[in-house]
Amino acid sequence: MVNSGEVEEMDLLRAAEYGMLAVLLGAAPTAAVLRQISGLKGDVSALGLAHIDLANAAAAIDETTAGREYFNLFIGVGRGELLPYGSYYQTGFLHERPLARVREDLALLGVERAGSTREPEDHVAILCEVMAGLARGEFDADLDAQARFFERHLAPWAARFFADLETTQTATFYKSVGRLGRTFMELESEAFTLPR
Repeated sequence: MVNSGEVEEMDLLRAAEYGMLAVLLGAAPTAAVLRQISGLKGDVSALGLAHIDLANAAAAIDETTAGREYFNLFIGVGRGELLPYGSYYQTGFLHERPLARVREDLALLGVERAGSTREPEDHVAILCEVMAGLARGEFDADLDAQARFFERHLAPWAARFFADLETTQTATFYKSVGRLGRTFMELESEAFTLPR
């Protein structure tokens, strides 16, 4: 691990945001996840208001309804309403060059595909989980490597995906997930442009 000493509090907070998005987009939320999310606190910042909105949405939905919404949005019969893959958002097709670039960069980080995982590695939940690990200092990578990973694999499309999720007419709970994701991606984009 390149990071010596403790991980800064801001990076832990960033990791928590990425981790929450990874959990909510990687699978339908369980009752325990919804309970935990319903306890989020916020403030008057854009991210704080998105937390409050998500907490209220989690408190207002049950596991079965959230699971049905997840299925309709991301899996569907034949295909979900939204395809949460970098390749699709950038090229209009699955399994294209953006996926190959993700695989190259994951190999450089020493990240290997789990044996039972079937999702392509450019799934937004997987990319968020990698960013969470980078922010927590779990990989042999520095802040510049985080910025490069974000700029190559999330910046080109993730805010657009989250905006689509936020505005979809078939979602209730996941509209709030979209708002949080869009707001956080915008903040990350701004933060990575600041001098280090």
